[in-house]
Amino acid sequence: MSKVIVKDFTIIGVSVRTTNENGKSAKDIEALWNKFITEGILDRIPNKLDNTVYSIYTDYESDYTKPYSTIIGCEVKNTDTIPNGMIAKTITGGNYTKFVAKGDLTKGAVYEEWIKIWNTNLNRSYTADFEVYGKKTENPKDAEVNIFIATN
Repeated sequence: MSKVIVKDFTIIGVSVRTTNENGKSAKDIEALWNKFITEGILDRIPNKLDNTVYSIYTDYESDYTKPYSTIIGCEVKNTDTIPNGMIAKTITGGNYTKFVAKGDLTKGAVYEEWIKIWNTNLNRSYTADFEVYGKKTENPKDAEVNIFIATN
């Protein structure tokens, strides 16, 4: 893990409101990823900077044990056009702690890293946390996903 400063950025994507209680988020987020892939959301996002995919966790009701929103999408130049069924969200920059999930994405490498994060004594701000799926995730069996946690 390392401390980094993140600049503000805006994404457009699809979202779901969920909670980690009773395993609900695992089902909801898997369904959201399925929608993102099967409905070709990546190709429908206007004004995107590139094909890097972000999975954002935001609008926390309290902490990671309470409801929050997940948005899967791409960083965009502007929000002049937001397709039906998608939302835009600006992520406020600031202090973040970066973690790296390494391994087989199909076998829960990212989730395993989240378990470590939840058990780390971070002074989290619960504004927006996010995962970045870039070039190092092209081979899902041997991938690296950067996870950024907002801190105070």
